[in-house]
Amino acid sequence: QVQLVESGGGLVQAGGSLNLSCVASGRTFSAMGWFRQAPGKEREFVAATTWLGGNKEYGNSVKGRFTISRANARNTVFLQMNSLKPEDTAVYYCAATLSDYISFDYSSYIYWGRGTQVTVSS
Repeated sequence: QVQLVESGGGLVQAGGSLNLSCVASGRTFSAMGWFRQAPGKEREFVAATTWLGGNKEYGNSVKGRFTISRANARNTVFLQMNSLKPEDTAVYYCAATLSDYISFDYSSYIYWGRGTQVTVSS
């Protein structure tokens, strides 16, 4: 059974940092990433990475502030979030795809975690 389990969310003040983790079990994936969804808004691409080539992509709103990394041996992907802003407040979802390339479209990802809440206070 495939599972993606996120952890690391919480409440932080603006300018602070959080580090999210996602552990995958049940199979390996070609690429994994993070999306987020705030109340009343569409699910937004945050970052993704491929396993073999180490390619990484970031959403425009998080470039320069967030860093995605992976630990292949542990089938884990991390999202280091720095300089957090109130507009980063959302539920953050880990996602995985069997494709060899990174997609910015959430419909390309077939496995999802349950999400972890990130709240940034002003």
